[in-house]
Amino acid sequence: MSAGIAEEEVKDARMERYPELGVKGTAEKATNIPVYENGLFSKPSQHEVIHTLYRVGADLYLNLYNGNKLNLKIAEAKTLHRISLIRKDQAVSDIHYKTASCYLDLQKSLIFRDLIRQDIADQEQQLKEIKAFHKNGTVLKSDVLRVELELSKRKLAQVTIENDIRIASQQLNILMGEPDESIILPASINDQPEAPRQYEHYLAEALAHSFPYHISEQQTELSKLHLRKVRANVRPKAGMYSEFYYANPQIFLFPYNPYWYSLGVAGLKASFPISELYHNVHKVRAAKLELEKEEETHKDTEDQVRQQVMEAFLRYSESLVRIRVAEANVLQAEENARIIKNTYFNHTSLITDLLDADVQVLQTRFELAAARIAAQDRHYLLQNITGIL
Repeated sequence: MSAGIAEEEVKDARMERYPELGVKGTAEKATNIPVYENGLFSKPSQHEVIHTLYRVGADLYLNLYNGNKLNLKIAEAKTLHRISLIRKDQAVSDIHYKTASCYLDLQKSLIFRDLIRQDIADQEQQLKEIKAFHKNGTVLKSDVLRVELELSKRKLAQVTIENDIRIASQQLNILMGEPDESIILPASINDQPEAPRQYEHYLAEALAHSFPYHISEQQTELSKLHLRKVRANVRPKAGMYSEFYYANPQIFLFPYNPYWYSLGVAGLKASFPISELYHNVHKVRAAKLELEKEEETHKDTEDQVRQQVMEAFLRYSESLVRIRVAEANVLQAEENARIIKNTYFNHTSLITDLLDADVQVLQTRFELAAARIAAQDRHYLLQNITGIL
């Protein structure tokens, strides 16, 4: 919407190149002219005039030069249009990132659901084995109760995950304009995230495409145009004008007569605003200060973009390291759980050791899935910051 408004304002500024054309007409009644022959306080005699006057006509003014203000106004409108287009692209990119983030949240919740379902199935099978050992009198009743308690916690976690899936699905459907009931099935997660490039590559892309950076750049250009417009106040103005009209009666030349007549006039008009030589001094100084402020703001925006790119780059690289650590943790937790399970059923470890080992397996699997999702999210965030999402 804003881009459309800015585009129309550019067209409106261009239309000012065309001449100003107008039509007008008058119908008037005039009184006699009192003539004070014997002084102002004596009774005057009445001089008869033609009482009804008519006039219709048209006038035109074409601006030839006005300190280049019109060209500057058009350039300013074009700059505002470019800013609106950049803001539009920024909004689209932000929506892309928000949608991707919601999609990844849904994907993570679905992975968590699969993991918790598999873990619940494993815990139920393990519970059966422990109950069998309890019947044989080789384990305590408290061991059975502890496992059942942990299983209940898993089932409660499953309910939470199911609700997370419904919430994420609704958010994603709202972003896509789909009904809340629409079913979304995300693709499988990418186990091999894209390897990061050099920081300099992302920084170069950000300086070429970053939305805040280019908006700040265009704001600086606006300040430059404003300074030029203020300076243009101390410049001459020239234009061509013309007028043509029909009138009745003829009182343009003596003797007057009650007939229609026409007259056309054309010429050039020029003026110079002498008072602007001193009125414009402080306006120019204020415009210069505004330009200096925008230039400093632009430099600050560039620093912010560099900082954001560096942070996003490092966080993305960190997320890839976190994936490798999480993969190693899963292998270690699974091996530890296997050893603890064997020692428990051989009566050389406690039920708490077994439950802790199982929890560690589930937790490390969750952490691995979350790390992979976080890496994808960091990658999209880095693309959004650099302006290429």
